[in-house]
Amino acid sequence: MDSRQTAEDRPDIVAASRGGDISIRMEGEPDPATASLELALFWRKVYREILTMEEAVLARIHALMADQSSEARREVELTNVPVVVAQADRFRVRLGFWEARVRARQRTPAPTGATVAAVVATAATD
Repeated sequence: MDSRQTAEDRPDIVAASRGGDISIRMEGEPDPATASLELALFWRKVYREILTMEEAVLARIHALMADQSSEARREVELTNVPVVVAQADRFRVRLGFWEARVRARQRTPAPTGATVAAVVATAATD
């Protein structure tokens, strides 16, 4: 690796930094505070998928560590584990944002005009 590279040039450093920053949204992810119920449901699903994967990765790392020498295990504890834990924490927090948005949107009644239109449309198709 070129020692003249800056942290911004190193994908590993960028990924580790991004993984621990709960304020960073994914590409295309809207602001949870203004998202519709449909978008909130979509992003909740995305974050659940990623968090499930991160938790499985962490469980696998711990399983593999059980058979390692104490030196190898210590290095993994110092390098790999903190990165995966930080990423899982970020995804857990972001999932919480989306779960809160889903709950908020589900409690918000639909506008009166939308309800009337849905009733009229349903009656017209019967």
